[in-house]
Amino acid sequence: MVEKTLYETISNAGTNNNVPARQSSIDMGNNQHILTCYNKSLRVNEMNATKNKDKTVRNESMQPLYAQIKDILKQRIMDEDYEVHERLPSESEMMKLFGVSRITVRQALRDLHTEGLVFSVQGKGTFVSRPKAVQDVQRLQGFGEAMSPQGYETSARVVSVQETHPNQEVAEALKLPQNASVIELTRIRYLNREPISYFPHNVGQGLLGRDLTQDIFPMLENEFGVGLGHADLKIEAIGADQSLAKHLNVEVASSILRIQRLVFSEAGDPIDFEYLSYRGDAFQYQLRVERN
Repeated sequence: MVEKTLYETISNAGTNNNVPARQSSIDMGNNQHILTCYNKSLRVNEMNATKNKDKTVRNESMQPLYAQIKDILKQRIMDEDYEVHERLPSESEMMKLFGVSRITVRQALRDLHTEGLVFSVQGKGTFVSRPKAVQDVQRLQGFGEAMSPQGYETSARVVSVQETHPNQEVAEALKLPQNASVIELTRIRYLNREPISYFPHNVGQGLLGRDLTQDIFPMLENEFGVGLGHADLKIEAIGADQSLAKHLNVEVASSILRIQRLVFSEAGDPIDFEYLSYRGDAFQYQLRVERN
């Protein structure tokens, strides 16, 4: 994720901790490049072996054959027997393996597509999708606060820290004159050591000289006594420009989830303006809406 956050000035340089990102890729055609692609041999023999482990389809079952096949493949994906971007056996191989028709295999694959577990590349086959990290948009949390309880390893790399004057959008959001001074912090956030987001922050002077690879929200609350109240969010889809593509290891014009977040203190004062840019294939926000 690429974060861009702008904080109101609060009283030098942050620590740069470089986190290497895996950059191996394979050209899947149609200008699609899949990062960390595993191009392994098909595991038909392994899947045949599962027949002795109650992992095959049963004609006498009340569950449709396509649903049984979907469940078998889903379990292997969830168990990481098939790794991210690894190709599944072909339709013909599955027909022979499970003793079913092509239409049954295709229905199983369609259901896996619907659940976001696989994707297809024309002429190449069906591949395991990258699992998306999920953050509840209804809670105001930092990236690490949201991801760590889900078992993810989170880290950050500071790209730059500089004192600057806010542009009109930032000045209006933070209720500052345009000639005011803010500190802009640009960081790349990593999830399990892969870049997922990128953000520039305008941070207060008090944050300079501290470890800015940490979550900022707990720092504001615990070290500066700034209670956080709520945030206003705007969410949009954009295409990655050259800078975002470089930082997030994606192709130019790839789908990016962009969040504009304005954070307020408990007293209702705007204290933090952020641009958060997430890889579209790696992250999603989740929320529940009530009818009434």
